[in-house]
Amino acid sequence: MLSTLLVIAGVLVGLVALLGLIVHLSAPRRVRTGAPRTPSWVVDAGKPHPDAWSPLSTTSTQIRAVR
Repeated sequence: MLSTLLVIAGVLVGLVALLGLIVHLSAPRRVRTGAPRTPSWVVDAGKPHPDAWSPLSTTSTQIRAVR
């Protein structure tokens, strides 16, 4: 029974270590530069959210024929 618990504990520790390795390898690389980059969401912070039901163009709501 003790050997079964040791095997289960070893498998769990191995899985946690493998998960940590996968997370470490998949993390984006940090590039050290002088100036900090501004995230893209900061630029859009003051803009209102687009309404899904409003037309994209205010000039016309009809589809134009392409010739």
